[in-house]
Amino acid sequence: MNKLKDATSPYLLQHADNPVHWFEWGEEAFAEARRRDVPLLISVGYSACHWCHVMAHESFEDGDTAALMNEHFVNVKVDREERPDVDAVYMTATQAMTGQGGWPMTVFATPDGHPFYTGTYFPRPQFQRLLAGVSNAWNGDREAVLAQSSKIVEALNSQAAFPSGPLPAAETLTRAVRSLASSFDAVRGGFGEAPKFPPSMALEFLLRYGAAGGPEAEAALSMAGRTLEAMARGGIYDQLGGGFARYSVDAEWVVPHFEKMLYDNALLLRVYAHWWRSTGSERGRRVALETASFLLAEMRTPEGGFASALDADSEGVEGRFYAWTVDELQELLGEDDGDWAAGVFEVTGAGTFEHGASVLQLLSDPDDRERFERVRAALLTARSRRVRPGRDDKVVAAWNGLAVAALAEAGALFDRPDLVEAARAAAVLLDEVHVRGAGGSGDGAGGVRLLRTSRDGRAGGNAGVLEDYADLAEGLLALYAVTGETRWFHRAGELLETVLTRFPDGSGGFYDTADDAERLFQRPQDPTDNATPSGRFAAAGALLSYAALTGSARHRQAAEAALGTVSVLADRHARFAGWGLAVAQAAVSGPVEVAVVGPIGDSATAALHRTALLSAVPGLVVALGEPGSPGAPLLEGRGLVDGSPAAYVCRGFTCRMPVTTPAALEAELMS
Repeated sequence: MNKLKDATSPYLLQHADNPVHWFEWGEEAFAEARRRDVPLLISVGYSACHWCHVMAHESFEDGDTAALMNEHFVNVKVDREERPDVDAVYMTATQAMTGQGGWPMTVFATPDGHPFYTGTYFPRPQFQRLLAGVSNAWNGDREAVLAQSSKIVEALNSQAAFPSGPLPAAETLTRAVRSLASSFDAVRGGFGEAPKFPPSMALEFLLRYGAAGGPEAEAALSMAGRTLEAMARGGIYDQLGGGFARYSVDAEWVVPHFEKMLYDNALLLRVYAHWWRSTGSERGRRVALETASFLLAEMRTPEGGFASALDADSEGVEGRFYAWTVDELQELLGEDDGDWAAGVFEVTGAGTFEHGASVLQLLSDPDDRERFERVRAALLTARSRRVRPGRDDKVVAAWNGLAVAALAEAGALFDRPDLVEAARAAAVLLDEVHVRGAGGSGDGAGGVRLLRTSRDGRAGGNAGVLEDYADLAEGLLALYAVTGETRWFHRAGELLETVLTRFPDGSGGFYDTADDAERLFQRPQDPTDNATPSGRFAAAGALLSYAALTGSARHRQAAEAALGTVSVLADRHARFAGWGLAVAQAAVSGPVEVAVVGPIGDSATAALHRTALLSAVPGLVVALGEPGSPGAPLLEGRGLVDGSPAAYVCRGFTCRMPVTTPAALEAELMS
């Protein structure tokens, strides 16, 4: 009766051998619950989730617990990464009912999917008592259970729409910087107390605000730099192989929750590259390139996409792959190098993690760089012989869109064509496998549509959500800016057309699911950032860039309307609107538009193009093309100057006199 054996999700396949009679999310499960007249038990998680593994080992692999689940419930397993819409509506209910949320998420619902009791992780004895109690309530006091469910759904659906305001002004953005400063940890970097998550979107805003030269520019750049420095030196960053863990359990960035997510590393790669672009930080450059190398070495799939996550656990133990003891260092490196490495990487006798082991940190620069690189290489080689954490190798459209943007820009900034090629390969996979209609595979009904995931080059059956369209459009526009390949510009426009026609909420914002998506008990809509940019703010950013490249008032107006919530969040909740603030900063700054016209491959064209890409002007958009070639409308009517490649600096399609040298272009961009 376990129906997960044919699933494509690596998370669901982890449960395919459970004695629990799992169903995938869908009508079959609902029909079975109605037929048996029992509740649904919906368990939501993801493959790299440590506590999901714990609950699986304790309860879902236990015969007695499984027997209770099978007798009294229809059990449904949901991969939150495949079905973020299902996760979102039940997480909203869980947070409303319990005051907290997390994964694994455990939801008891009526056969029509309406929740009546929710929670997260339950230890086995408590979970068994809960199963019995819920079953007794369903069978003995059904009327009260159904009344509770109706009240929950009614309350959730009657919530007022999130308030909105006008497009944020420069003064609003300054207040947001001050709001961030009020929770900034000046000693340890980051915002607030433990646990600390990488504040990628807020850092992007602070860098843009600092580049724009606002009244709090110095404070903004200082907060961004202090946080980026602290994360790069801490245990949250993999000091051997590059890449970041999901979050730090402490306020000092020492001990991470070891799972590595594609979205974190894509966002952080981009912001570290931008830190280098804004300040020249050598650490920013090094961490960006190491993170890019990690993505290519550890996360890239054979088809050219990027896997969604690396597990926190190996051999059933969280962090075992990454932690070291002093004895291990001495045994591997010899006593002298071992003791030196322990000092450099903060490995102590007592340990900074568990069981006397330490997470590697790099709190100060080594006194002997050559020795450091030799020791680091030896440790990395030795670690490669350990049992590796599992990899969730499904390709998620939104997160791959973030990776395309980060790799394309890093490749351009650091003169690494291999990174640009990796971005292009991922874009090709997404375009050829995930896109349906209007030039993609499929019948084209309803315009361009996205499927959210693929695995082994085969698309899954789940519809893309708003973040998939928006983040992929963002990535394709970044790739177009770097390569000048019009294919990506046009596809981004098609994706944004679907955003404008299928996702609007009628009040200037967007729902997270399309108007023809599966109907849940609530249509999800979250206007705030979480671990990734909210779909609303991601859409605003892509719409703003597309408007700057095309002169489209429709796209500009949609972006500005979507940014209205930023004005409400800026004063007290700026940490949850980082991407919206970054996009708003671009809108306030123009954004500046640069059209580079000249023969592709010509050294003079390339020099102008690189100068434009190196500019830290907030939200700057770049169009590259040969004279008279089709491309972004920003290029139309822009020609060579006395036979030489030229760059046109514009705002709102009103351009200054063209320039033909990198120095002149740099001066134009700084004025």
